[in-house]
Amino acid sequence: MRTISIPKSGTGHSAPITHVAFSPDGSRLATCSYDGTVIVWNTDDPSRPAETATLRHRRLVNSSAWNPADPTLLATASADKTVGIWRVPLEGPATLVNVLARHTDDINSVAWLPDGERLICVSEDGRATLWSVLDGTFLTEVGSHEAHCMMVSVSAEGLAATVGEDGLVAVSDPASGSFAVRKRHYDSSIEGCAWSRAGDLLAVARDDGSVDLLSRELDLVLTVEVSTSAARAVDWADDDSAFVVGAYDGSLHWFDRSGTRLRTVADLRVWPRSVSAAQGLVAAGSFRNAPHLYAMASAEELSGPDRATHGPNALAARGEELIIGGDSGTVFAVHLEDGTQSRATPIELTDGPILSLATDGDTIYAGTYSGQVIRYDGARTTSARLGAPIPSLTVDGGRIVAGTYNGEFLVLDPVTLELQERVEAHGGSVKSLAQLPGGGFLSAATDRTIEAGALRGRAKLWEHGNLVNAVAGLHGPHGSAVASASRDHTVKVGRVSRAEDGAWRTEELQTLLGSDESVKCVALLGDTRRPVVLAGSYDFNLYSWQVDWADSAGTLASGRVLADFTQGLSCMLQLADGRVAVAGWDGRIVIVGQDAAGSARIEHSLHIDDIALSADRKQVAA
Repeated sequence: MRTISIPKSGTGHSAPITHVAFSPDGSRLATCSYDGTVIVWNTDDPSRPAETATLRHRRLVNSSAWNPADPTLLATASADKTVGIWRVPLEGPATLVNVLARHTDDINSVAWLPDGERLICVSEDGRATLWSVLDGTFLTEVGSHEAHCMMVSVSAEGLAATVGEDGLVAVSDPASGSFAVRKRHYDSSIEGCAWSRAGDLLAVARDDGSVDLLSRELDLVLTVEVSTSAARAVDWADDDSAFVVGAYDGSLHWFDRSGTRLRTVADLRVWPRSVSAAQGLVAAGSFRNAPHLYAMASAEELSGPDRATHGPNALAARGEELIIGGDSGTVFAVHLEDGTQSRATPIELTDGPILSLATDGDTIYAGTYSGQVIRYDGARTTSARLGAPIPSLTVDGGRIVAGTYNGEFLVLDPVTLELQERVEAHGGSVKSLAQLPGGGFLSAATDRTIEAGALRGRAKLWEHGNLVNAVAGLHGPHGSAVASASRDHTVKVGRVSRAEDGAWRTEELQTLLGSDESVKCVALLGDTRRPVVLAGSYDFNLYSWQVDWADSAGTLASGRVLADFTQGLSCMLQLADGRVAVAGWDGRIVIVGQDAAGSARIEHSLHIDDIALSADRKQVAA
């Protein structure tokens, strides 16, 4: 497994911050990032946090937790399927004490038991496991979920709560050796939870935008309406008089114990995936290089990031221009001549991340993390907040269709961006949309399915063994081919056709192997009779397969690594000339074509940092 290698420029992280964790005395803050690092900051002066240590994993880092009995021990949880146990002294270098390495999937969250000797780890495969830390012994499984287990929180008396995308809240008592589990089920995904300091209340952050306060027995004490967007993270003040919630609307929300809203901070630079409170301070994650620090009592921002990161999340084409959207909210319009960059124009659309892009003629549409769609044609129009992040966009019949985190299709007026229709579509986030010839579109979602058709009455083409990240189509005089990329480490490619009644159906389907981790993006090259499938993975590799519809075993054997990146691959786009643009979170962008034999080959390479440096810096958006 190769290590993330993103060049560090300036202070802080080189990619978005996934998690923040204060030490109990509030003097130190650990921040985790997509760049594979954990940075420890001295926060004695919260207006000027200072880096004191940098710890590394081989994949992105999802979580960290300070030991309650020994303030120099820090546990870090990574997508490399390990937990690192680090000694981080107040002075001197940090050292790696142990590695808990028998995990079967990405680790999302960790929490210490009060004795400071045992650690609970929860992972993407739904498992919650208990470990003896210093000798690295696996002790037992303390619970499991039917879908991704997202968070674990341990109370001062040792009750362990886990929550997951299956809507389950489970509480056990491993501190006393009791593994009987109390459970509460919700219809919506649960991604965050936190015990109060006294351990009498469990705050549960719900996907429907609410936070429930539950008793130790998981009885409902209070429901607090936070946002129209999903509530993602929560933490308590030291005296339990208030709690802070991070929501997918890009805001932080303060409430007192009775559920009265105290204040709200809206800042699109904030990634509210994680919040942490200690000693009168609140920290929040960021899409930029450093965390945000606030005063708990007033919500005044004491410090924040000073540098954007430009990791690409979405690609689109406007004539001969490649449109690139990323974490900074800046869209770069790159003019390509023979696949090489001749000029680049920055379009400052928003302060928060661009998750999706679509174009219609000269007009650019961007979907944002804050749940808005932005239209740009020289002037900028922004929709109302639509209630959830927008990970996918397409143009269908002159209308804008947005796929949401909540599994909906939203139909917007292409000029005013007014919401015209809201359609319940998938049982999970709509991660990808792609146009179909003659109208309609493909969709891929975290409910594991690929569908095709119009807004309603859609046909399921096939299903994966885990969530689907992307779908792409290739259409021509010899029919249509569709490919999909999944977290189950596979790509599926099928020949599809439209019946006389307009319904799409799958005629043939092949499964392509090669990736060691989740496959994030996919595209097709060439002719539908013998297409080339491209796919990018979280294992940093760009793969290609030559499809032979008559020989599925031959197709499987054709898979090869076409290029390697220094981070996971993020998105792909088929260009008008038939070539494919491929982007990775390390900022590298390659143009892929075909050689005389029809095999995929890298023709040109760009980098987002070079594009940003060469672009005219003046703001061109209205």
